[in-house]
Amino acid sequence: MSESDTGRLSRPTAPSTPGAGRRGRAAPPDRFDRRLLAPMMLGSILNPINSSIIAVALVPIAAAFGAPASETAWLVSALYLATSIGQPLVGRLVDTFGPRRLFLVGAVLTLVAGVIGTAAPGLGWLVAARVVLGFGTCAGYPAAMTLIRAEGRRTGQDSPQAVLTALAVTTQTIAVIGPTLGGLLIAVGGWRATFAVNIPLGVACLVLGWVALPRHTALDATRTRARFDVAGVLLFAATLLALLLFLMDLRPALVWLLVGAVAAAVAFTVRELRAVDPFIDVRVFAGNLPLLGTFARALVAQVVSYAFLYGFTQWLEDGRGLSASAAGLVLLPLFGAAIVVSTLTGRRPEVRAKLVVGGVLLLVGCVLLLAVGSGTAVWLLFALTTLVGIPLGLLNLANQNALYHQADPERVGASAGLLRTFSYLGAIVASASGGAAFGARATTPGLHELAWIMVVAAAVLVALTLADRSLAALSRPARSPGHTA
Repeated sequence: MSESDTGRLSRPTAPSTPGAGRRGRAAPPDRFDRRLLAPMMLGSILNPINSSIIAVALVPIAAAFGAPASETAWLVSALYLATSIGQPLVGRLVDTFGPRRLFLVGAVLTLVAGVIGTAAPGLGWLVAARVVLGFGTCAGYPAAMTLIRAEGRRTGQDSPQAVLTALAVTTQTIAVIGPTLGGLLIAVGGWRATFAVNIPLGVACLVLGWVALPRHTALDATRTRARFDVAGVLLFAATLLALLLFLMDLRPALVWLLVGAVAAAVAFTVRELRAVDPFIDVRVFAGNLPLLGTFARALVAQVVSYAFLYGFTQWLEDGRGLSASAAGLVLLPLFGAAIVVSTLTGRRPEVRAKLVVGGVLLLVGCVLLLAVGSGTAVWLLFALTTLVGIPLGLLNLANQNALYHQADPERVGASAGLLRTFSYLGAIVASASGGAAFGARATTPGLHELAWIMVVAAAVLVALTLADRSLAALSRPARSPGHTA
């Protein structure tokens, strides 16, 4: 970006009437519009709550339809696949048509998915509901990041640290209460209640989005409405679909999926280089190494966090012999520490320091995981989960803040969607690694094998952070909201 462009983007370009296009009082010209918080937070939690709530519903669903675990697993995979493909797609649509429209469409899809899942006569209908749900819940996070960027442009302020922190803490909190909420819903209304909860959530998003979200934002002056790149979307979806299916079932017989993913990726790159208005501008991303570094850090960080969350949890029950409720209690410090750390450090602008400290602490936690065994005292397990929770709070917030600064303002929705896509890729890699390490049961030797994979991923995270010298500049308060790395 040229100096003239940077200067243009650094100046607030607010609409003639602040908050134009929204009913009610005008937004303060120099402060973040607090009326946006409720729809932003609610929209952003739809995806993580549906990712975690299904965990406690798999067993009763399998019993209801007489389905094996291999089939009910598609209820998890369907959401991952739809979300991984849908996040950057919906993010690009947010960039093109604005956050309000896509937020409302996502709310409708979430509502429809809730109805389908509640009335589903068979497992196939539930899988379809999860696919619709995956696409419907994609809009919340890209819309929120776009609104935050637009408010930064309107007010002329740097990144609103308090709002970014609230967004990160909200999604982390949902990771804590998701399974618990699912258990309560099942106790009250059976497993169908875990789908039915999306009906009131969808309605609430529709109402809040309609009332609170602006019809026009401060980014509209730079938004383009060129022809949508359908071919690019299809090739991108084919690439991710083949890659994710291969990662979810790592077998030599399925190597053709990996070959297909590579071929589709090549075709996608060629297409995007030739497109007038590409779905994902590979020239911009290829020239924005700091943003690519953030995507890479998000991927390896999620490999470690999901491997610990699911692998360590399984071992607590199989290898350590704890009950399901006791294992859940051991995990509470993991989320509690992450929330506390995010809250305490959220207003501090340092990105590189958070990533370095978080990466090192995560590496230490993975190494300590190699020392646990069936006789490890429970208080030591509590200490370990607390230690691992600290870097998770630092890393999630730091990567989100880094993306806010590094993304092209006109494509911040697509960039936010891609950040979630890379995070889900990490989750799927972690799931495949756990399956390969454990086999039939989560034994202590299997946990140690998984821990070595986590050590390597954490070391890569530290190396990527130390090698990225651009991160130091993100902590400077003089950055303007329109700057891109």
